[in-house]
Parts: sequence; C-alpha cells; structure tokens
Amino acid sequence: MSDVKKYIEQRKQIDPEFAEEFESGYASFKIGVILAQAREETGITIEELASRLNWSKSTISQIENNSSDVSIYTLERYAREVGKKLYLEVR
Repeated sequence: MSDVKKYIEQRKQIDPEFAEEFESGYASFKIGVILAQAREETGITIEELASRLNWSKSTISQIENNSSDVSIYTLERYAREVGKKLYLEVR
C-alpha cells in the first residue's frame, strides 16, 4: 500500500468527517471517469455530445470532471446519448 493510501486510511479512521467527504468526492470522481470512458468508447467527442444534447462543451466537461451536483435525469440523458443505460444501486 502506498504512503498516500496509508495516510488516507489512517485519517479516515480517526476523522469521520474526512472519511465521509473523501468517499463522497471519490464517488463523484468515479462517476465522471465512467461517463468519459463511455463517451470515448463510442468515439463521440465532447463537441459532438454537446451538440446532440444541446448543452455547452463546458457542461459536458464539468459533468465528466466534477459530477458532484449532477441530477440523475442529467446522468440518464448523458448515458442514453452514448448508448448506455444508467443503473442506480442502493445497498
């Protein structure tokens, strides 16, 4: 385990607020990465996706790079436009 991972794990154990914020931020990061990968797999550029959805390129970029305040409806539209389906799981 890297020093960074060790630090994060130790900090999460002693600081519940840090743990919550870290997990929330990491989840948003993963969503953005998954969306960008889905778009790239289909060969759709940011410009093309923005045009198809009638959104700005900066909106697409914001969703892919900081998806923390994106609605489920927006995620669903994005996914559908790149030929994917959005699934939400609660555990």
